[in-house]
Amino acid sequence: MLAIVAAIVFGLAFILALIGSTIGISTTALIALGLCLLALHQGGIGTSSVGSGSWRGGYRRTRR
Repeated sequence: MLAIVAAIVFGLAFILALIGSTIGISTTALIALGLCLLALHQGGIGTSSVGSGSWRGGYRRTRR
């Protein structure tokens, strides 16, 4: 989820840099926010994981 938000922030920063305007926050600050969101995503914060319904839940599928 945080990776999607980071992609939106990066896209917004890119568009603002292309047209040369600001929305009260600099492009550099938006890039730093996007990098912070990506770091949180890589750290496991904001990832959705369901205990018994996840793919790690103990069910192992074998091919024959």
